Amino acid sequence: MAAPIIVFDIETIPDVHAVRAAGLADAGLDDAATLEQARQRRLEATGSDFLPIVCQRVLVISCIFSDASKGLKVHSFVDHGGQEAEVVQGFFRLIERLEPQLVSWNGGGFDLPVLHYRGMVHAVQASKYWDMGEDDRDYKWNNYISRYHHRHLDLMDLLALYQPRANAGMDTLAQLCGFPGKLGMDGSQVLGAWQRGELDAIRRYCETDVLNTYLLYCRFQLMRGALSPQQHADELGLVRSTLAEWAADEPHWAQYLAAWNGASAGAA
Repeated sequence: MAAPIIVFDIETIPDVHAVRAAGLADAGLDDAATLEQARQRRLEATGSDFLPIVCQRVLVISCIFSDASKGLKVHSFVDHGGQEAEVVQGFFRLIERLEPQLVSWNGGGFDLPVLHYRGMVHAVQASKYWDMGEDDRDYKWNNYISRYHHRHLDLMDLLALYQPRANAGMDTLAQLCGFPGKLGMDGSQVLGAWQRGELDAIRRYCETDVLNTYLLYCRFQLMRGALSPQQHADELGLVRSTLAEWAADEPHWAQYLAAWNGASAGAA
């Protein structure tokens, strides 16, 4: 039986304790001033105010589940306040239980390293995820850790042939393929949304990003011959019908479906 597919994405904000531990701001400042000084220094040094991976903490992990017998499901682990350990552990517990095919967009470059560091901080356990053949011989040849193995497929990294200069943005490629791309916000707006108490908006944004990635994964499966043209069309039809069901409870899925129906690029 084929392993279920879990496409995932995370949203983060700076962790002020990590910023202080890394010495990125002057001592004695309050939390807001610490983060602002660190971001300004980062901007001056690199041209971006995004703080290093080790200084990020996890707000949301969103997952799209695809199973041949169960269809599509969506679930998000959300830190509503002081729950980051449970959020990170919950994600790794899924891997322990399901041994899925993981799919991401830049998951090897960002999402998983963040989860590694936060897992260390919170003493999370993830034995199956870290297995490289010590416990299960099959994992020696295909595991979640090795860059060139596909138990975790970082779609951005693979399409760029592991050349950072060839990386493409998910939003751009999704739109070129006829999918909606990002809706509502982008990653640079997450911190401001969190400061305004808009956690649901962040969760919805993360979920639509995951769906974009799933649709790109389906297109990749068509390109590599794992799906026939008819199977690809059938899968997109399943996604559309599932979105119509989800839209009854969550308005962002209605918005996504409307944007998809109105997309003019590509032939999705």
